[in-house]
Amino acid sequence: MARKYFGTDGIRGATNVSPMTAAMAMKVGMAAGAYFLRGDHRHRVVIGKDTRLSGYMLESALVAGFTSVGMDVVMVGPMPTPAVAMLTQSMRADIGVMISASHNAYGDNGIKLFGPDGYKLSDEAEEAIEALIDGDIPLVPSSQIGRARRIDDAQGRYIHFAKSTFPENLRLDGMRVVIDCANGAAYKVAPSALWELGADIVAIGVTPNGTNINDGVGSTAPQTIAETVVASGADIGIALDGDADRLIVVDETGTIVDGDQLMATIAASWARQGRLAGGGLVATVMSNLGLERHLAAQGLGLVRTKVGDRHVLEKMRSSGYNVGGEQSGHIILSDYATTGDGLVAALQILAEVKRSGALASEVLHRFEPLPQLLKNVRFAGGKPLDDDAVKAVIAQAEAELVGNGRLVIRPSGTEPVIRVMAEGDDPAQVERVVDRICDAVRKAAA
Repeated sequence: MARKYFGTDGIRGATNVSPMTAAMAMKVGMAAGAYFLRGDHRHRVVIGKDTRLSGYMLESALVAGFTSVGMDVVMVGPMPTPAVAMLTQSMRADIGVMISASHNAYGDNGIKLFGPDGYKLSDEAEEAIEALIDGDIPLVPSSQIGRARRIDDAQGRYIHFAKSTFPENLRLDGMRVVIDCANGAAYKVAPSALWELGADIVAIGVTPNGTNINDGVGSTAPQTIAETVVASGADIGIALDGDADRLIVVDETGTIVDGDQLMATIAASWARQGRLAGGGLVATVMSNLGLERHLAAQGLGLVRTKVGDRHVLEKMRSSGYNVGGEQSGHIILSDYATTGDGLVAALQILAEVKRSGALASEVLHRFEPLPQLLKNVRFAGGKPLDDDAVKAVIAQAEAELVGNGRLVIRPSGTEPVIRVMAEGDDPAQVERVVDRICDAVRKAAA
C-alpha cells in the first residue's frame, strides 16, 4: 500500500508547504498520540529537534496535538536524532519524535517517529497513523489533557551515554580533533563529549542561527572541515550532518574518508576483539565493490540491502549483525543504538586510531575503492526500465561486467529520476556502460 505522507524516513518537505505545515504537525501529534495510547498508564512522548527556525513552529503544533489526545510531552530541545531514540527508551516513553530534515537546507523540515523501543516505526504503524490523520481523531475531556514540560538535563544524559560507548581504558589526550556539527542538532553535545574524553577540540559549525544548518558545513560539505584539519594541524576531523545521525571523517592530510572505509575499520576492530556479530556487516547496494573484496580477504561477509538505513537496520535485526550502514556515513552499531549515530560511530573510529598509535591516514584507508560512476536520467512519466530495449542494454552491460564490476540501476524514491551506477576495475569500461544505459533510458522515456 502506497503511503500518502510518510516517505523513506518520516514526513519531510518544504516548511509551510503541505505536508510540512503546522496544521499537519498537529494532526500528526494527534494521530500518533491516539495510536500509541495503549494501557492505563500515564502516556508520554519525547520531542527533540534540530536548529531550524521552523522547529519552534512544528514543535508547538506537535505539543498541541499530543496533549489534546491526552499524552504528556517532554521537550528536550536541540538534540541528535539518535539521542531522541535513546531518551525515548530510557524515559519509558510511548513514542519519540525528532523534528529534522537531516542534511537538507534550513527551508525544509521533517518529522521522524520512534516507537517505545527506540526503533523507527514499521510500515504498518505508519499506515495506521496515516489513516488516523485523514480521519476524525477523538479528543480527551479537558480534565485529561496532557501536560508539557521542557527538561534541562537531556544533553547531559546523551553525553554520558555516548561516552559510555568509548573504551574505558582509553582517553583522547594528545589528540587534536576538528568537530564540525553542521550548525545542527549536535552543536553542544558532540564537542562536549569529545572534550570530556580528553581531546583538544577545534569546533566549527557550532553557531546555529536558525537558517545556517548544513550551510557550507557538515558531512555534506566536507571541504570546510578538510581545510580546517590541515590549517589547524589536527590529527583527524569528524563532520556530522544536521541531525547527527551520520558522519564523514577527514584524516590528517585533509583526505575525506567515507562510510565504506569507516565500516571496514570498525568491522576489522570488532572482529579482532571477537565482538563482530554475523561474521561481517550489512551495507546497501551503493557500497563500493572494493569494500566487499576487502572484507572477503579477511574472511568477512557483506550483505547488501536496498538504499536506506532503515533497510540496513531491518536486515541487521533479522540476521543477527551488529555493524551496518551506508557509504554516505549512516553507520548503525546495534550494540549501542537503534539508529545511525554519528557521534557514537566517530568514537569507535577515534578509539581505533588512538589504540593503534598510527596516523589516521594509515588506519582509516582500508582498501582502494573501485572506480564508481553514478548518473541520473530524468523522465516525464511511465516506466522506462520496463522497456525491452532498455532491458537488453542492461543485460548486455551486466554480462560485460561479470567478474570485473557491478551495476546498480534504480528509480529514485523522491523524484522522477532513474539512477544508473556502475563500478569496475576498468574506469573506461564503467563510463561506457553507464552512458549506454543512460542513452537507452532517455530514448525509452522520450
